[in-house]
Formats: sequence, C-alpha cells, structure tokens
Amino acid sequence: MSNDYLCVFSYAVSDLSSITLSLRRTGLDWTRAVTHCLHLARRWYNYNPLTSLKQSYYKQKTFPALQQFSSGNFARMEDKEPLVEPVHVGEKRTCPEEDSEHTAKRARVQDEENGSLVTKQAEDDGEELEVEEEEALVGEDGEGETFADMMKHGLSEVDVGIHKFVSDHKGFSGILKERYSDFVVHEISKEGKIMHLDDLSVPVETEEASVEVEPADCQVLTEEQKQQLSDLQLFKNKEENVAIEVENDSKEKRTLLHKAVKTLYPGLETKTEERDGKKFIVAYHAAGKKALAAPRKHSWPKNRGSFCHFVLYKENKDTMDAINVLSKFLRVRPNVFSYMGTKDKRAITVQEIAVLKISAERLAHLNKCLMNFKLGNFSYKKHPLKLGELQGNHFTVVLRNISGSDEQVEQAMTSLRNTGFINYYGMQRFGTTAVPTHQVGRAILQNNWNEVMDLILKPRPGAEKGYLVKCREEWAQSQDPEAALKKLPVKRCVEGQLLRGLSKYGKNNIITAFGLIPRNNRLMYIHSYQSFVWNTMVSRRVEAYGLKAVEGDLVLKGGTAHVLSAEEAEKQSIHDVVMPLPGFDVIYPTHEVGKGYKDLLAADNLDIDNMRHKVRDYSLAGAYRRVLICPSGVSWELIQYDDPKVPLVYTDVEKLENKPAPVYLTEGKYRALKMEFSLPPSTYATMAIREILKMDTSIKNQTQLNTVWLN
Repeated sequence: MSNDYLCVFSYAVSDLSSITLSLRRTGLDWTRAVTHCLHLARRWYNYNPLTSLKQSYYKQKTFPALQQFSSGNFARMEDKEPLVEPVHVGEKRTCPEEDSEHTAKRARVQDEENGSLVTKQAEDDGEELEVEEEEALVGEDGEGETFADMMKHGLSEVDVGIHKFVSDHKGFSGILKERYSDFVVHEISKEGKIMHLDDLSVPVETEEASVEVEPADCQVLTEEQKQQLSDLQLFKNKEENVAIEVENDSKEKRTLLHKAVKTLYPGLETKTEERDGKKFIVAYHAAGKKALAAPRKHSWPKNRGSFCHFVLYKENKDTMDAINVLSKFLRVRPNVFSYMGTKDKRAITVQEIAVLKISAERLAHLNKCLMNFKLGNFSYKKHPLKLGELQGNHFTVVLRNISGSDEQVEQAMTSLRNTGFINYYGMQRFGTTAVPTHQVGRAILQNNWNEVMDLILKPRPGAEKGYLVKCREEWAQSQDPEAALKKLPVKRCVEGQLLRGLSKYGKNNIITAFGLIPRNNRLMYIHSYQSFVWNTMVSRRVEAYGLKAVEGDLVLKGGTAHVLSAEEAEKQSIHDVVMPLPGFDVIYPTHEVGKGYKDLLAADNLDIDNMRHKVRDYSLAGAYRRVLICPSGVSWELIQYDDPKVPLVYTDVEKLENKPAPVYLTEGKYRALKMEFSLPPSTYATMAIREILKMDTSIKNQTQLNTVWLN
C-alpha cells in the first residue's frame, strides 16, 4: 500500500466521516483510496460503529457516523405489552430499495417477499459512508439532541401492532449483529438447495463456445503495452486509459488489437479515436467515466445459454447496492440482472444471481477488483431468475454476550423449534423515523394526495441527514419544489423524485408527480399499511383465542380460504390458520376479531368493502398469511469466548481460502448463542429472535437500552 493510502487509512480509522468530507472539498481524485480505506477499517480493525459514535459525540459533539449504528444490547421484555391502539406517526425518510409484493390482482398466499429479516432497519442502521453522498447529520453544531433523544421520535413495536409472544419462557439479553459476520444468510433455491459459494473456477465450454486468443493476437501488443493494460485492468494505472498508436497499421492489425485487449484483459473496452491528427486505439476500464454510452456488442456463442447464473457472496451490502456496483463495473444496465429475493445489508449473504449475456470470465474478473464481494459457481442457462422463486433462507445467527442461563436458552430454543413464533411483519417494513411508511400508505388509499405530499416532504423530528433537513425547511417556507430540490445533492431519494415530479407537473397534479417515484417504492407504502393492519389484527387474534384454531378462523384449502366450523376447528392446528391482508379479493374471519377489520379500516376512513382505488396500481387485492411460523432445521450451541471481536462463524470465503475454522473456548469471559434455522419467504428472522429474547426489536427501543452506555 502506498504512503498516500496509508495516510488516508490512518485518518479514516480515527474519523471516517471527516476525512471523507474533507477529501470531497479538495476535489482530489482520491475516491478509490478512501473507499479502499473504509473497507480496510472494517475488515482489519473491526470498526465498531457504536464506539465511533460515542467517541465522535464527545470529541466533536456531532454524529458523523450515525448511520453506522447497528448493533444493539437487547434487554428482555418479559411482560407482554397491553393491547393498545398504535399511534400513527409519519413516513420513512429515504428512498427504499426493497422489492414490492402483492402486485398480482388476485388473492393468494403471500410468498414473494424475501424473508431474510433485518433488511431496511439494518440497511438504514448500518449504511456505509458513501464518498459521493454522505453528509453530516442533524446536530453537527453540538447543540442538538443526543442520538437517544433523536430516536425517541421513532417507532416502537406497539406502534405497528406487534404485541404478543407465544412462549412463556423468561427472556434474556444479548447483542445482535455486533459484527455483521454474526448474521449469515444463505438463500434456499426453488429446488430446496442451500446456496453456497464453493467454486471460483470458470466453466469449461465446448470448442464452439470458447473464445481463444491465438498466439499471433498476443504478439500485436508490446511488453510495455501489456504491462500498462494489466495495470489499468487492476486500477493500478493512474491514467484513465491506455492509448496505442495505430496510424500506420492496417485494418486487420487494428482488429487484432481490439480483439487481443478485450480477450486478454476482461473488463476493458476499446475504441478508435484521433488525437493530434493521429489514429489511436484507446483501452479503458468498463466502469470508467469516459466509457461509451452503450456497451460494444459482443458475439455470443449459439450453444451457450443466454444467462450466466452465479452465486454472489457479499458483506455489508444490500442486494440492490451490489447489483448497482456490478452493473457499473460491467458497464451494463442493472435490469440485465435477475434474482429471487433481496438480502440484508448488515450481514454476510449468499444468493443466486443471473445476468443476461455476460460471460463467466468477465464476472470472475471482478473478484480481482471488488472488495467484500465474491462471485463463483458459474453456469450458463436459458432462463433468468424470478422474484419469489426461492424456497426461503437459511440463517446462521450469533447473539453475543447473552445473560440467559443454559436452562433459559434451552427453553427458548426448544419453543422456537416446536411452536415457532408469530409471523409479524418486522420493524424494517415501517421505517425508522417519525414518519412511518404505513401512514403514507393510508393517505394514498384515502386518496388524500395533499397529505401524501405533506407527509413525505414536511420537516420531522429525529435523526436525519443535514441536506434533507435543509430541503424540508425550504419546502415548508417556500412550497417551491425547484428551490427545495436544489438543497438535495442526492436526488434519487423519494423526496427528490417527488419534488422533481412536482416541479415538472405542478402542485395541482400530485398523482402524476408521485408517479415519478419508482413503482415498487410507491407500492411499498400501501403494502406497509396492509402489514400494519395484519399485525394489529393478529395481536388481537392471539389475545382473544390463544394458540388454537377456533370456529370462524380461516385455513387454506387448495389456495382458497375456508372458514372453519366448530367441528373442523378441533381438528386443525394453529399452524394452519391464516389471517388476511385487507383487499377486494379476500374473505375475513367470521368471529369477533374478524369483524374488527372493518372497524379498524373505518377508523381510518376506509371502506373494507371497496378496496379498489381510482389509480389501478393502488387497488388492493389482498392476500393470506400464516399466523404462526415454525422454522425448520433449528439447531443451537452455546459458545465461550474472550475477545469481543473474534469471528464465531466460518464463512464460505474463509473455507475457500483454507483459513482455519473458529476455535471455541471451554471457558471464557463471555457467552454467545449460535443458532441455525431456515425460514420460508416473506418471513422476518428478527421476529424469531424477538421470540427468543423477548425483546422489542425497534431502533427506538435498542437506542434507549444503550442510553446508559452512551452516557
């Protein structure tokens, strides 16, 4: 590593945010160096977000690393919360990335959303400092609220209808995601195979499919040119391209040069251009700023499947961020990639991805260029992947520094294995600040578009990026979308997209302006409202009738909901009972709790018998969701350890690199609970962990539990 890199690295460890912002102001082209340092800080020093937050607060009275906050010391919640009506507050502050569900206009069993838990909450909490986008947060003048004070404006579980537990064991405390490697997710394919990264080799193809470089092709490049191209390929070349003069060369030789560069150095592209009256072949990296507007058309062997399927191993990145990185380096649009489900950010995840007409060689080359990613298990197939095709996800979770006795742990895990947990929608579905997504969804369903606009754009209390605060203040003062938009350096967020729409179509055409927000993000709001209703009604159902099937409950028979008679209920298990998400194509339980759906929607000025909307996209068909989920393949062990930073999970990459497996102590300062289990799609692992620890999983509660530590 060069001295320049070491210098930036040392500053990055001490204050990641300050060095990032200062380098942005200098205008120096050190983006790659800073990014490199951020990764090294996390990998080598196990950068602890809470520690940095605490130190930064006392040294500077600011929160430059606020979005790094992610691990929480969870206390037990033994006493069940009284069943009260949740208080409606507002909407999520940034552009969500999760995929929509319930897009079909017919009722069905919900099976599309990937169930790999702590997605949005973990993504919001553990978001990396981005060189191009990160700004200081509110409170940077040192006179604002503390982090705990700011988060008191956020949501707790009771606000979104989460109230009940199924087991009666005594809860205990533990730390979830102290390291992102404590949360490992392996996708389960539609064939039931748990996906692992265990092969980095490129598949050997038939003679027709292979593209070999003949010795004559190699000879058209000099040794100096080969070295320059190699350095450019691995980002060692400080020049942005390599120019090879071909003024006196024939067209045949120029063709050989183009072919040699692109074949010998995957990831590089070439073009012919004139400079100072002379002709050059210019080689550049596919992700370079001066890349051509569209990728060069490459021939694709006829006997090769059009889609290259591969296993993506990623650390501390959500699926959409990973796709965007891959598309940038391959210089293709993100929509050429397909996948079966999105995965957590603050985690190590392994999933299958498919990409259209990108060779395994080009993909394998990215393993040299990218950190915290590994691509492997390549194969060519004739079909892409589809959302929801997966059977589920397999989780390996470590809860550190647990307080529970061996007996408590045994009771909790046995209950999880035998009885399961209430299939609540997790906190990440509702946002983390004073404006939850379900309130925006309610306003959409009410056709109250002024309120939709107000909820998304108005100022709100709590932790938020500084530029968003300025944008909201400008909107509140001027109601001028163009003026507010100028306050946003990042216009891809929901606020930016809505303001762009208002600027283009005017404030009298909010529906059309709102339509500029991507469809999946718009649908997320109304699905969030459905989830709020479902959580609330399921809590009432468990409170009223307990964990047994009763007359008036619903079960699915051949995909169709059926109302149980008293006689049928005696033969059914609670694990067979489903509850509906409200919509025009579902039926409701016939007992008193089922009737509560109508009252709840009526209180929100909605008619349960008329769930069709003037805008077709916002018409809700509804769906059915199981009340209880019982994980499969549940296993656990108690681990002793001394070093809080020691890895406790053996990852796929560590196995590939033949690194030694973690060694567990017979006696140690701390105890950890390591567990494994598999969940179906649309199921939240945080809700399983909530059942084990008897804890509130909201950021608001986690922050309050850590207030003493922060002070």
